[in-house]
Amino acid sequence: MTKYNIARCMSTQHPDNVSAPFFADNTVIGGDDEIKEAFHAFSHLKAKEQLWDCEGKEVDNFVIKKLFTRYPDYFDKRRLGKDIFMLLRAPNPTVEKNEAKLLLEVLESIPRSYDISRAVFRDDVAPLFEVSIPMVSSEKTLIRIAEYYKRFVSGKQTVSLIKGDIALSEWIGRFFPEKIKVMPLFETKEAMLGADNIVQKFIESQKIDDYQRVWFARSDPALNYGSLAATLIGKIAMQRIHKLEEKVSIDLPVMIGVGSAPFRGNFKPTNINNCMSGYPSVQTYTIQSAFKYDFDEDVVKKAVYDLNNSKRKKPVSVDEERLLAIIDKVSSQYQKDIQVLAPMINRISRYVPSRRKRKLHIGLFGYSRESGGVQLPRAIKFTAALYSLGLPPEVLGLSALTSSDIEAVRSVYAHFDVDLQDSLQYLNKDNLRFFPPSVHKSIERACALVDFEIDEAHKKLTGIIMDGFRKEHTDALPENITKAAWIRRFLG
Repeated sequence: MTKYNIARCMSTQHPDNVSAPFFADNTVIGGDDEIKEAFHAFSHLKAKEQLWDCEGKEVDNFVIKKLFTRYPDYFDKRRLGKDIFMLLRAPNPTVEKNEAKLLLEVLESIPRSYDISRAVFRDDVAPLFEVSIPMVSSEKTLIRIAEYYKRFVSGKQTVSLIKGDIALSEWIGRFFPEKIKVMPLFETKEAMLGADNIVQKFIESQKIDDYQRVWFARSDPALNYGSLAATLIGKIAMQRIHKLEEKVSIDLPVMIGVGSAPFRGNFKPTNINNCMSGYPSVQTYTIQSAFKYDFDEDVVKKAVYDLNNSKRKKPVSVDEERLLAIIDKVSSQYQKDIQVLAPMINRISRYVPSRRKRKLHIGLFGYSRESGGVQLPRAIKFTAALYSLGLPPEVLGLSALTSSDIEAVRSVYAHFDVDLQDSLQYLNKDNLRFFPPSVHKSIERACALVDFEIDEAHKKLTGIIMDGFRKEHTDALPENITKAAWIRRFLG
């Protein structure tokens, strides 16, 4: 349990929703709608944190100014940076070379936002003070960003441009905050399992003595290694972070990036208790667009209220060696299944409707190297593609597991059966003959593990989608994919 004011849930901009929010001009959210979205998350849903994704052409870098000028009374009573929070997601220059200099713009926006806040509210609360960096695999990335900010953003205020002239701070004004928080987002198996070492080196380098947040992905690990492997990797990573927390004696609050689809975490308003018991040591859960817009608002508000009033606990104790062996087996089989399914996935994903006006982040696909250069869409469209064909992606890879493996999984993943039942209701067995025979074993294995009921309305639609897809009658595919998503209450 942390003594610092760190949100229990964070509203994000992940485009996994099928329904459009009431404040959006159309089904594709972008531009000014995202300003309204942030205010809606704070004021209506009572989320205490909003992710602001700073990548892509449609991003508004003047979000703080617009929020304060449009809703001054609200933010006067609930101070951004003290009572509620906004987390900036900036590009990682080590990986995203084309977006590298955007990181510098993001860092420069932090003192600018401070000046706006000070002018409006006449105090020293910094509305922005933390950035998250994706695809972290080394402490050097985090150290570079923290040091760049201290030396070249806030640090430049002491510099004189002309010998004997005034310092920049006298000409431009002081730069606050003088330092920022940098939160790593770990997305690969190697990075997640090595996160404790990376975080320890970073906190030692920066002499951090209060807290350091850590973000673990859930969607991209599922895309790379399979849903079950992603869950187990997360459990090991969280146990290791907890041990580090005890060792260094500072708070290391964990965030997990979960979505509504079972493949992406099964974190929906009607299932938060299962997720919290599955990841008890997590401090912050992401509430993505399907969570917010594909359920009745009263249900969403109640879920956010319950999250806000819950406390984090110790992680689930796991036998790391046993789980690592299972992860290797299931991920290897998953990648074999994906390799033969990739052509179908790529073809059908073109017809999955978009929900955001933004450039997609690049993805890390482990099997692009390991399985002969397979290329896939990002996690949301990937998930939507397979569900739309009546093949829940959660089942892939399961054929590799023995009864003993399943027993070990159930001992640490209490809601494994429930999550599997949630996904298998969208299975269309009539479509199986159109899939490569090699994936049938994974499907049969999953079906043998739990009792489940098929959603007949969804099955009918996936039959129509498959028929149109096979006959290349593609005009109706986006509409039917959307109809099926309405039944599931998530796009992908």
